[in-house]
Amino acid sequence: MPPPPHRLTARDARRVAVRAQLLSRPRPGDVVETVRELAHLQMDPVTAVAPAQHLVLWSRLGSDYDTAELDRSLADRTLVELLGHIRPAEDIALYAAEMSAWPVPPPGRDELLGWQRRNAEWVAANDRARRDVLAHLKAEGPSPTGGLPDSTEVPWRSTGWTNDKNLGRLLDFMVARGEVAVAGRKGGQRLWDLAERVYPDVPALPLEEAVAEQDRRRLAACGLLRPRGPQCPTESIDGGTAGEEAVVEGLPGTWRVDPRHLDGTDFDGRAALLCPIGRLVFDRTRMGQIFTFNYVLEMYKPKARRRWGYYALPVLDGDQLVGKLDATADRKAGVLHVDALHEDGVWSAARRERVIAEIEDLARWLDLDPVLPAHLGGE
Repeated sequence: MPPPPHRLTARDARRVAVRAQLLSRPRPGDVVETVRELAHLQMDPVTAVAPAQHLVLWSRLGSDYDTAELDRSLADRTLVELLGHIRPAEDIALYAAEMSAWPVPPPGRDELLGWQRRNAEWVAANDRARRDVLAHLKAEGPSPTGGLPDSTEVPWRSTGWTNDKNLGRLLDFMVARGEVAVAGRKGGQRLWDLAERVYPDVPALPLEEAVAEQDRRRLAACGLLRPRGPQCPTESIDGGTAGEEAVVEGLPGTWRVDPRHLDGTDFDGRAALLCPIGRLVFDRTRMGQIFTFNYVLEMYKPKARRRWGYYALPVLDGDQLVGKLDATADRKAGVLHVDALHEDGVWSAARRERVIAEIEDLARWLDLDPVLPAHLGGE
């Protein structure tokens, strides 16, 4: 008979999530340790403040974080890039079986989903182009996308920005198949090479075991997850059967919790400014349920319809999400413009001081001068 579920208060749930994401004290030690604890960093090139991968690391490590440390870890292959996420190189063992069997039905299903079948059919229809890319890389070595042959015959159709991005989509699927990998970057462009020359030679875990370990590491990095969530093509947002069952006060259904984060010691919280696609807030449904926080990334909205700003950063204080920072890094002028600090509810003077200190730390890390509105102490 299974043990009874853990019963968490709303505050317990918030603290489990914050602690798991390394957003309480003490801070982690270095970049590689942080990536291993978080399981992955999602990459995004938007530089309104800083690229997502760097912003996530700064929010954990503080202004002493040197972006060159991440670059070095990627260059020496301690960390590798896989489908837009930075992961510990040894974790390739968790994905190798999926790559070999691509495409793989989602957990609990025997058949592919419709979009998975369509992707596989499109790759098969462009098999000659796939073989041309592999032949080029074998002969020439690392190459930018623009240096690769594009002999696709069937165009990629999409209602989104990838429509007609034939070679780019083919490369994405070749990454998923374990055939090519990002070997580095030059001038902001990805350099591609054969996966066997990029990834470490580690034994692949059997598929079922690998998926279970992915779930376990995802839950360890998030602390508390729904057992099932929407299917995502690159990184799931649920916990599967990892961890132990939990119910959370005031929330529907059951959750999966990593019991290692159910530490009875005092929670030592701090203020933090979060990347809009960081794991604490990426699953907006989970975010809303656990933190009762209303937030969307508004960069895709017309300016007139934005409430909080183009790239507003969620504001964490202790175990609560309490507001949004609308700020822009103007590197030419050498300043970090704070256009607004949206405070949810009534902030104490102490909370405001903690958040302003984080804004100043962000500016220091970016090597910019903070420009704050007058009511926040600006000139």
